[in-house]
Amino acid sequence: MKSPRDVIQTPLISEKGTQLTESFNQVLFKVRPDANKIEVKRAVETLFKVKVVQIRQNRFLWRRVNKDGEMTDGD
Repeated sequence: MKSPRDVIQTPLISEKGTQLTESFNQVLFKVRPDANKIEVKRAVETLFKVKVVQIRQNRFLWRRVNKDGEMTDGD
């Protein structure tokens, strides 16, 4: 079992994330790519001492644009 601090890498701070927090009491986090919903739920409940109602996960393939404007694979 992974440690809660290993599962949650960083909070995502953005305009959309701020609106979700204010309107719907939802928070965005960047988590490990191999973490499942159960691990994320336990990590959030452990670290922040809250009751998690629902987890939604999206997987993104990050792409970077080089100096010529071409898309390259990200990390």
